[in-house]
Amino acid sequence: MSGGFDPLRCLRTLDAYGVEFVLIGGFAGSLFGSELITGDVDICYDRSPANVARLSSALTDLEAELRGVEERVPFRLDAAAIAAGDSFTFTTRCGPLDILGVPAGTDGFDDLRSTAMTMDLGGFNVAVADLEDLIRMKKAAGRPKDLAAVEHLAALADLIDGIEEH
Repeated sequence: MSGGFDPLRCLRTLDAYGVEFVLIGGFAGSLFGSELITGDVDICYDRSPANVARLSSALTDLEAELRGVEERVPFRLDAAAIAAGDSFTFTTRCGPLDILGVPAGTDGFDDLRSTAMTMDLGGFNVAVADLEDLIRMKKAAGRPKDLAAVEHLAALADLIDGIEEH
């Protein structure tokens, strides 16, 4: 299904549908200069009914299918299915896309949006979780790869703070 990993295409599609989200995860870190390699796009989405409907439409356009299931399971991709869950992992025509309603260590969209930075990604704007929130989520997730990323992101945050002070 995937024509290769194209994170900007995923994000541009979400933006075109008016989906309210905050970019999180490794790709968000890369926008701050992290060199850690990521192979997916992670977002925290606003769980309001109107936004979930827009997200469902965008996912349909992206030809999203559940990822990480052993065998094909019945899943109807619509607003009701998204609203009934919280976090989903998909394969799309632009690569892997993970959607999280309430990422570990956060209170969800409003929590992350309050400190997110708006970044221009070449013709469209995306809310990107700040480095402290990325670190907070990685610590809360607690997986070995996340804990290793905490050290890298903390060093990057210190570097950026040092530059901003001068």
